[in-house]
This record gives sequence, structure tokens and C-alpha cells, in this order.
Amino acid sequence: MLENYQVLIGLEMHCEISETNTKVFSSAKNGYSDTANVFIRPLDMGFPGTLPVVNKKAVEMALKASMILGCKQPEYIYFERKNYYYPDMPKNYQITQETKPAPVGIYGELKFDCKGKECTAIINNIHLEEDAASSDHYSTFSTIDYNRAGVPLLELVTDPCFHSADEAVAFLETMRSIYQYAGISEADTRKGQIRCDVNVSIMDKDVDPTDPKNWGTKVEIKNVNSFGGVRDAINYEIERQIELKEDGKYDEMEQQTRRWDEDSFTTIFMRSKVDAIDYKYFVEPNIPKFKVSDSWLESIRASIPELASERKAKYMNEYNLSEYDATVIVKEKPISDYYEEVISLGGEPKNAANWLTSIILGHLNKTETDIKDLFLSPKMLVDLMNMVSEGKISSKQSKEVMYKVLETEKEPNVIVKELGVEQISDDKTIRDIVVRVLDAHPDLIEDHRKGKNTFDFFVGQVMKETRGKANPSLTTQIIREEIEKR
Repeated sequence: MLENYQVLIGLEMHCEISETNTKVFSSAKNGYSDTANVFIRPLDMGFPGTLPVVNKKAVEMALKASMILGCKQPEYIYFERKNYYYPDMPKNYQITQETKPAPVGIYGELKFDCKGKECTAIINNIHLEEDAASSDHYSTFSTIDYNRAGVPLLELVTDPCFHSADEAVAFLETMRSIYQYAGISEADTRKGQIRCDVNVSIMDKDVDPTDPKNWGTKVEIKNVNSFGGVRDAINYEIERQIELKEDGKYDEMEQQTRRWDEDSFTTIFMRSKVDAIDYKYFVEPNIPKFKVSDSWLESIRASIPELASERKAKYMNEYNLSEYDATVIVKEKPISDYYEEVISLGGEPKNAANWLTSIILGHLNKTETDIKDLFLSPKMLVDLMNMVSEGKISSKQSKEVMYKVLETEKEPNVIVKELGVEQISDDKTIRDIVVRVLDAHPDLIEDHRKGKNTFDFFVGQVMKETRGKANPSLTTQIIREEIEKR
């Protein structure tokens, strides 16, 4: 039935800024810990008499993200109070930014790839705020962890510009990559650093999707904690709304907020949103506005590093990698950084990419480890590649060595010695053996000259005498030279 409908999806992506030493308004450490309530100050818990102090680096990170997204930056930075009661917000308000006065960025766009198709995300705004504490709910009680309270948080709001779950997730993956490459955040969903609210509606296939009058009833899905969850929640919600449409009940559905339940793989009704919540925004009186100078913006712009899209273009255009290999390598910044270091140490780009995308990534996936914990350093990989190019071991032997390095966590040169696979590449040593083999079989030399295939026999005899250690290409060359002399 999906072919009879159009889908509109908007996203609100929340990403914690992890690359600051302290929180956005307090001196508490900005860090992750499994132990609750260790990174806290009185301000984080809303104690009376505490005053916020703006973390300049957090503002710079927010402005950097704004620039990358092509947004317009404000002349002055304001913060505001968003007033509401919730147990994880003990002040009963959140320090945030609303669109008037302007937040750190408004009206941008980002081009991204979705399964080979170029798409464009329309950015409504991006703003900086403080995160709330985290709550854990049990059968008879709840606990609150204030480690997260006050962590600098970027909220990115898009227009309803996505038309499938795949497009929405591709955009989120692109944004995660930007945050990682720009040094703004680890953007690690396992640490709860990314959360998403998703807005979904459907409309008939033959109506104009640019006219808001044709849009269906918007359903908001709150606090989805993984990209897989975003995909599943969108697909479920599309199916649910289509069923309502087919049953003639869609027009009865009110605007509402739902949550994604990972156990049942369904969205569950939370509350209706017939009327917008009045948060009674007003300018935060304890944080004076401050000017964003042109020189400050220029210094921030100059600090934007090479992003994933630029590295991908470099890998394809300069290193002649396939689009697939380049995409795989740049997907995760630590992987790309590893590759960059291999190249800087003299590794041949295409050969290095083959090692990385096949054996190394396969090992990481199998063992569920990060590349930062990989025993095989970039230098070790280059050493192994050099052994092959210098003829010390064969290409086939290098794979055996690689697997042993990953299994035993011993350096490649140690494994080569233990396995006894180092090739003989000394011309004189191989030539002496070749001469003896040819001297012992003069009749086969004549057969070779008559067109019979005896050449492989000579190669086999040399390999037998050297226990397979003779350099194959050098052996072949010397056999041809010695036959021609006779």
C-alpha cells in the first residue's frame, strides 16, 4: 500500500558535545562514567544561589557545526529559559536557545548520499543547550544520575524533508560523521550521546508535497536512542498510519506524541499534542548576551578540519580507491585516521585499503572491538606490506602472518621468524640451486626448447629444495636466464 502514499519525515537530533573539559554552564567534568553522580557540581542539581558560566569552547563547537551546515550565525549569542517541571530538571527550567533571538545557526542545508542518490536536508536551526539528568525506572522506584545534567547538547532541527526511513538514517549517519570528524563529539550512541525525536506523517501520492495544506497529521516519536531504532520506528509508524488511512480512521487521529518500544517493536501513545506546550521562554537573566565578532567566526571557520566527504573524494581521486572502499573507510573516523597514518608511514594506498577493508575490519567485527584497541599498529601493517614488496614473504604468506599477528598479538617480524616463512631473495643462493637442478636434468631442457611444458618442473624442484622459501618471481627469472645460457 505504500506506493499509494507519500511520506514526510522531520528530525530533531540531539548530540552531546563531548570534546570539552567541563559542562556547558558549570565546572563539573564533561565525561562518561558508569558510576552515577561523580561528575556533578551544585549548579547541576539546581541548588539555590548557583550561577551559570558559559563554556566558550562549547559555543565555538556549536558555531563550527553551524558553519559546516551552511547556517547563518547570529550577531549576538543569547541563552533563554525553557520552563517546565520534570524530575531530571531540578531547576524546573532548561537553559537553551529559541529561534528569536537567533540560536547559533538557522536556515542551512546539507547534501548527503543515500544508496547512491544525492539528497538534501533542509536545516531549520541548530542550537546549544544543557542536557538533562538521566533517569532509570524500576518496578517500585526510580533513580536519577546527574552526570549528564549540564553536558553541552546540540539540538539540530530539520524541516520535514525526508521521504523514507533510509533517507532519515543516512542523514543521521552523515551528521554523526560530521560531529566526529570536526572534533565536536564522539557521537557514540552506546554512551547515550545521540538521541532523536522523529516526526512522521503521510499523504496521498498525487498531492503536492510542498503545500503544507496537504500534509497529514504529524506524529512525534520521542527519544529514540539508536539509528536502527529510528529506522524501525519510522517504518512501523508509516505502516500504522497507512492502516488507519485504509480503514478510514486517519482523519480521526489527533496530533500526538508516541514513544518507541524496543521490546515490542511498536510505537506507543504517550500524550496528545492538540495544543502546543507553552514553555514561557524568556532570556536567561544570569547570562548576558555577548557579541559574535567576525574575527572569532573566521578563527572558528579556519579550525574546521578535513571532513569525511573530502577524505572520500581524496581517496577516490588521488588514491584510486573504489567508491565502495572509500565509503567503508571514511564511515568511522577512527578507521579513516588509522588509514591516514598507514599512508603517512609510506603504505601503498590501494594495498592498505585492501588489508583494512577485508581482514582488519573483519577481525574487528568478529571480535566486537574498536580499532583503537587493535594490537596491529599502522607501522606494523606497513612493515608487513614492505616484507611483501621487498620479496621477504609472499602475498599468500602475508595473510597467514596477519592472522597470526591478530591471534597472538605478536609483531609481524616475530611471527615470520616463528613460522619460518621468510623468502629467499638472494640471487646467488637461488642461482646456485637452479644451476644444480638444470645440470641434473639436461634432457628436460631440450624438451623445454621443443615446446614441452617442463618449466614448472624446474620451478618445483627449486621450491622443493628451498622448502618453498625461494622468491617465486626471482626463481622464474633465473631459470629462464640459465636455460638461455645453455
